[in-house]
Amino acid sequence: NPYGTQRGRKGSSDARGPCTALSSASSPEMLRGKRVIVTGASSGIGEQMAYHLARMGAHVLVTARTEAKLQKVVERCRELGAASARFVSGSMEDTAFAEEVVKEAENTWGGLDMLILNHIGHSYFNYFDGDVDHIRKLLETNFLSYVAMTVTALPMLKESEGNIVVVSSVAGKAPGPFAAPYSATKFALDGFFSSLRHEFIIENVNVSITLCILGYIDTGKLNQETLTTWKAKIEDTFVN
Repeated sequence: NPYGTQRGRKGSSDARGPCTALSSASSPEMLRGKRVIVTGASSGIGEQMAYHLARMGAHVLVTARTEAKLQKVVERCRELGAASARFVSGSMEDTAFAEEVVKEAENTWGGLDMLILNHIGHSYFNYFDGDVDHIRKLLETNFLSYVAMTVTALPMLKESEGNIVVVSSVAGKAPGPFAAPYSATKFALDGFFSSLRHEFIIENVNVSITLCILGYIDTGKLNQETLTTWKAKIEDTFVN
């Protein structure tokens, strides 16, 4: 496998950054011409992964909500040397859209080598207020769309002996206060994809699953105002 040793029988949870994992597990020659979907790619981690793949000469399909941002990402990918770059914009709250993204890759490239799942929905960081609808919507975006894309992509990934990379969070390993809905979706990712990896071992499916367990990343998703709010709540609860 061109992306490393974490195949279905050797999949792992990875505490490194996704780009670091890609760099250390492969050479540019191994990624050149590979067909890759990157979700949540209009900013932050997803955007940087798209650029990293572009530098290595991969075919890149990026997706997120905001078309204008995706257009800029695609332009930059082409400048960096991507074999091809295109985008599909839409909301992952709709699992039909999630499936559509994978089908776009199939229609364009005739197959897929790597699926990088990185998108997240908007969530507040506060005491849980009992809003079940918020959890339901967050599960659609942060979990069910991941499952839908994986199911749709699996026939192609089995054929190419490809890779699934799931960008998750330490919040799905070590729960803390003020993020109950978000943390629940990340635990769901860990449970589902870790279980699926074991099934691949039993069935001898040669598709790798890598979970990237990240801590705090200084992107637009979590800003200084959020950190200040967390600090104030922690001090109010445990200190004062």
